Amino acid sequence: MEHLALGPASVLHAVMDSVVDNYTLVDGEILIDLEEIERSVFGGTRDVDATAIYRLKREVLEIRRATSPLVEAMTRLFQAPQKTLLEADDRETLAFFRDVQDHLLRVSDHVESYDRLLTDILNAHLAQISVQQNDDMRRISAWVAIAAVPTMLAGIYGMNFQYIPELEASVHVDGREVYYGYFVIVLVMVLVTASLYRAFKRSRWL
Repeated sequence: MEHLALGPASVLHAVMDSVVDNYTLVDGEILIDLEEIERSVFGGTRDVDATAIYRLKREVLEIRRATSPLVEAMTRLFQAPQKTLLEADDRETLAFFRDVQDHLLRVSDHVESYDRLLTDILNAHLAQISVQQNDDMRRISAWVAIAAVPTMLAGIYGMNFQYIPELEASVHVDGREVYYGYFVIVLVMVLVTASLYRAFKRSRWL
């Protein structure tokens, strides 16, 4: 009733001021969520979900759709005040609406920047996932290459051949014949595996 006594312009100001204040509160909540997601993405943690980024981006889009028509309405309000509820010479009322417009434009600018920043964060998150997958594939490939050598040698010497020269290789020690082919093959496996591991470690594949 108090606003009604001051005229329709005051009622309009009270309604718009309440709406813009709510937008400001939403703006602050979105900023908190955005900073949290940004810390998670660029902080090296793996608990970031692209769905959360998209969900926040959706919320930003919704508030953007809500504020854009109001920005246009406020602009028209000041472009032709003599055709609206405002009087051109009512400086006090115009000042109130200017204050509401400033808050609205601030929220609108924030929403635009949030949308761009979320797009960059989403792209950075997807790039991190791609890099991590490449690192994982390199590690897997390195371990497969390391395991391939002893597997190959064991497969060859596991064949049921009657004569394999390396297995027949022997030396006489104290009158006894010692077959050393098995030990040579094991030594070759260890040396090749260690060499591959060292090479992959140097190239940062492991």
